Amino acid sequence: MSQNIREFLLSARQDGRRLSMVTCYDAAFAEICQEAGIDLLLVGDSVANAVLGYAKTAQIGMGEMLHHTAAVRRGSPSSRIVTDLPFGSDELPETAVPNGLALMAAGADAVKLEGAKLDSVRALVAAGVPVVAHLGLLPQTATSLKQAGKNPEEAAQILKDATDLAQAGASAVVLEHIPTPLAAEITQKLAIPTIGIGAGGECSGQVLVLHDLLGLSARRPPFAKAFVDLRKLALEGLVSYHQAVTTRQFP
Repeated sequence: MSQNIREFLLSARQDGRRLSMVTCYDAAFAEICQEAGIDLLLVGDSVANAVLGYAKTAQIGMGEMLHHTAAVRRGSPSSRIVTDLPFGSDELPETAVPNGLALMAAGADAVKLEGAKLDSVRALVAAGVPVVAHLGLLPQTATSLKQAGKNPEEAAQILKDATDLAQAGASAVVLEHIPTPLAAEITQKLAIPTIGIGAGGECSGQVLVLHDLLGLSARRPPFAKAFVDLRKLALEGLVSYHQAVTTRQFP
């Protein structure tokens, strides 16, 4: 589906259709996301925290991202899949391009990179790799989880970076944890979609970490919403199983 993901994103933006994006890390949940009609699956480097037990997203590399991208593609053959370029893999065009192509070969339709790495974006697009940008709070390098773009100088830089990334060929931009008015201004200015997470309701779409929206995470950021409490259901099921085994009620 890589040949039309940019066209899909631009068409959605032109039509004013809101986009749903969900992080996904394995085949089982990818299948469910596809059945639910989710527009975009993000194989996020947040797999480091959500699944693999690391403290920071920067602690994983290409090996993990290739592994999980392939799993998501196997579970969801027809979904539009975007994969994060992990920390250190996209700083220079000469590394970004082969890494982007490798993720495409594993099953991604596009890659996502954090920050205004314009040279890498141009090189990836020229090599046939669609790019989703990411501005605001940048988990790979952030030293705190405070909101980005609160002061005028920082807000102006994020707006400029978003404009520059769109001109460099990015197909969409994720805006994370920035003020709603800033996200609205960027959305109005760009011809490509904005996908918000903790950036208010004026973006072209929204993304949430799967484990947050399903209530699987014991802790989630304040801007994330749980739409169901699967953690509670899972705990109840496991406790019931344990009790049935220990009391010889199962099998």
